[in-house]
Parts: sequence; C-alpha cells; structure tokens
Amino acid sequence: MGHTYRSRRRPRRVPHRAHRLIPSDDELYQRTRLTVLEPESPNIMFIEGYSSRGFTINGDVVVGPCAVLPRTILQWNVGSYRDISHESLSLFRLLEPRIEILVLGTGDRVERLPPAMLKQMRECGIAVEVQDTPNACATFNFLTSEKRMVAAGLIPPRGTYRDTSDSAYAILPSPA
Repeated sequence: MGHTYRSRRRPRRVPHRAHRLIPSDDELYQRTRLTVLEPESPNIMFIEGYSSRGFTINGDVVVGPCAVLPRTILQWNVGSYRDISHESLSLFRLLEPRIEILVLGTGDRVERLPPAMLKQMRECGIAVEVQDTPNACATFNFLTSEKRMVAAGLIPPRGTYRDTSDSAYAILPSPA
C-alpha cells in the first residue's frame, strides 16, 4: 500500500510583471534583428490593367488572350471561353515547378466550363478558379502577392473598349 504525503508548504507564486509595455534591459538585447540581403524579386508578374484589346502586365502591353505564367507571358490561342479545351489547358499542366492554382478569366462574364476538364486539372494537382476577367486579374495579383505558384489564362473582356488610346485600359490597384 502506497503512502500519500501532503506538503504543508504553500505553493510558490511565480514572479511576473504587471502589464508592462516597456521592455526590460535584458529583453532589448534578446531581440531578433533582420538584414535584407536581396530585395524581393522584381520578376513577379503583375497585371496592371486590361481592355477589350488585351492587358498591361509589368508595363508591357499584351494584345489578345494570354497565359500569364509565374515568370513569363505567352499568347494563348483561344478566341473565347468556348475555345478552352483539354489541349489549350495542357500548357498549364506541363509547367515545372507545378502551379498550385490556375485562374481563368472568361471575358465579361463567368462562363461554365465542362466538369470533365476541371476534374482533369484537379487530378493533376491544380486547383482551377473560373471568373470573369476583371476579377480573375485581381485574384491573380492577390495570389501572386502571397507568393503562391499561380498562373492565369485570360481572355480580354469586350465591355471595356472606349477608344483606341491607352486610356481604354482599366487600371488595377497595386496590392500593398
């Protein structure tokens, strides 16, 4: 049979500081310091604007539909959302390193794509977000600012055309 002993001593209270906002001297010397050796990569893609003719990406005007990849921009051979097929999406499946998310901008409106096509992308480990092009541009910029592996397939929206000057481009806010 075991014996139970009780201590008659009171438990000691752990000393603590009462709600201090000013660090003590020893805390000041324990702070972590950070030195930035290299600024953030300027090579990330940022969609600055769009129109019915195309897109402004990193200061370059791209005419027509385009594929915005993590480090480059390519012309995308689709005329409308009806032209998006397994073959036109194969470009995004072949990328290395593999992208996490593909943002598809289908023009003025969100258009429904065949479920089999979206399933095939999911089976390759790529999530697909289908949106109208203005929202797809903003989503791409947001995900890029979070350093996600993202690509976009964008079809210019028809409803943004005003004139033939560069003022026809809708300007997107910079993610800060």
